Amino acid sequence: MQTSTRKIIVSELITLIQTGNAHVSLDETIANIPTELRTVIPKNLPYSIWQLVEHIRITQWDIVEFCLSPNHESPRWPDEYWPAQTDSVDDKNWAETLDQIEDDRKRFFDLLKNEETDLYSPLPHGDGQNIFREALLIADHTSYHLGEILVLRRLLNCWKNS
Repeated sequence: MQTSTRKIIVSELITLIQTGNAHVSLDETIANIPTELRTVIPKNLPYSIWQLVEHIRITQWDIVEFCLSPNHESPRWPDEYWPAQTDSVDDKNWAETLDQIEDDRKRFFDLLKNEETDLYSPLPHGDGQNIFREALLIADHTSYHLGEILVLRRLLNCWKNS
């Protein structure tokens, strides 16, 4: 693949993960959520905003680790991908989760930017996955759950024009 084509593809993948393109970004979705609303579960819904953000963190971490290490063992599905309900999440834990999401993104972006990374060949330790697919998976999975967070925010009257 030509270097210029590869750079365009990598740039588009990074932009998709960072901004969501046609979707609201993670940063915008979680901005200014009142601490006391992070763990509220509205009637007839299964998760809080906190549980969704933590699920995004766990899943993205798993994908990044899978891409970087043939020895990585994924958490057990579904129990270890979803945090238990809790009554509160303090600012420290909230910030640590968001920091890990950002750190794992950076590690994945470094992998994408590495000229030696083959974006399309199956990973030798997987069952057909490749780096390009995993980038799309991170973007798709995150945007799905960000949509859920936006619905929760609307139900909790803490989203723009709610």
